[in-house]
Amino acid sequence: MFTKQNHIPNRMHKSIPLFIGLFLLLLAACQSNKEKTAIQPDETDQGRKKVTIKEVEQGIRASIAARTQEGDGYFNFKNDTVDLRLKLVRVHTEYLSVLGPNKFFACVDLATENGDVYDMDFFLKGVPGDMQVTKTDLHKLNGKPYYTWKKDKVKKTWFTVQVQDASNDLLGVVEGKDHFTFTYEVQLPEISGSAEMWLPIAQSDRFQKIEIISLQAPGKQEMIQEDEYGNTILYLQLLPEHSSQEITINYRVEREEKAAYPEEDSDLSKYLEGTFLMPVGDRFSVIAETVISEKQANTPLTKARALYDYIIDNMRYAKEGIYGTGDANYACDSKSGNCTEFHSFFISLSRSAGIPARFAVGAAIPSERNEGGVDGYHCWAEFYAEGKWWPVDISEGNKYTALATYYFGHHPANRIEFSRGRDLAPDPTPLSGPINFLAYPVLEIEGAPGYVETTFSFIRANPGS
Repeated sequence: MFTKQNHIPNRMHKSIPLFIGLFLLLLAACQSNKEKTAIQPDETDQGRKKVTIKEVEQGIRASIAARTQEGDGYFNFKNDTVDLRLKLVRVHTEYLSVLGPNKFFACVDLATENGDVYDMDFFLKGVPGDMQVTKTDLHKLNGKPYYTWKKDKVKKTWFTVQVQDASNDLLGVVEGKDHFTFTYEVQLPEISGSAEMWLPIAQSDRFQKIEIISLQAPGKQEMIQEDEYGNTILYLQLLPEHSSQEITINYRVEREEKAAYPEEDSDLSKYLEGTFLMPVGDRFSVIAETVISEKQANTPLTKARALYDYIIDNMRYAKEGIYGTGDANYACDSKSGNCTEFHSFFISLSRSAGIPARFAVGAAIPSERNEGGVDGYHCWAEFYAEGKWWPVDISEGNKYTALATYYFGHHPANRIEFSRGRDLAPDPTPLSGPINFLAYPVLEIEGAPGYVETTFSFIRANPGS
């Protein structure tokens, strides 16, 4: 099991002056004596040309690469509260800065083996091709800040202010563990002939403990297995007299926050193959290669982060059009959709880049209240890198940008998983073919698709304890 530890530095960060505007000294020198307009050859404009952000990026990447090589594949960082072995995830090019002559700033994400992502601030000095790190600070852990930057309006300098007990709760995240009962209810329609139904049954795994408190359903019942992804499905055979009846499944759930984890006997090859709605190759390969190249990503972890950021930056969460089918081509064309489009697009891009990735669906439990309805299903994905499966939730990262770092490598405790995989083919299989994904029931009446009303609700156990 993954046990998370928050390492909060216990010291105040010292003020860090950012010497911007030092060019005024150069300007004064140039204007102090007219004869100095005839500058020496080693003081030409070319010799004093401005350092570019690209050169700062190259400098911080070179420094991290050297430290990683020295650490046998890990960027090692130690202070009075933490001792970390890290891998590069992302260089925040939007925050790279030239602070003054030969002084630079970089913000970089690095991850632990368990998936905790540290946002680290680096200060550098030197010249292009020879930049040295002078100071390193831990700024955030999984998107939660240890400190914020403030500007002294009089001195024109920046300094840090420590943040105490930063919380993600208001943005829908329950960290650590969550306990709740979950009710899955189905209202059957009018049934004109013989009918069949397939419903997902949540199962226990290393991150969730599932107990079925009660199950009430009409008709002939059978628990069947879907072998490809290991799902359990309730299969019902129904008749007209079962019209308008209800199906109710009550679960008791204990759920742990999920971070990167190893999995034995995982067949990675099937997570590189395309499916009907999640194809690989062709334009998905072109997009993936372009994005990865632009971000200078050269490991599975940095490549996955580049694709994750691309989808957050380019897609819009919107329940319009033919959303909700998990069609990667539709997502690629429309750049919109719900969680299924976001994660299907990511999976197609990842698999096209040679990164195994997989799909799962369940429900997200509200964090801001302790009982009531749940707004439909929610889905997510995982990708494989560094010998582990890394959870991602890109649609939530898109909606709550402050948590984009958290959702790269984590799923919160307040959710329940129903099923995994796409194109599910249990025995028996619906006449319409393999099941795209299984969140709501699949109903067929006389072989034709039928609609059922499905609702979810929950009650949190021991709230506030």
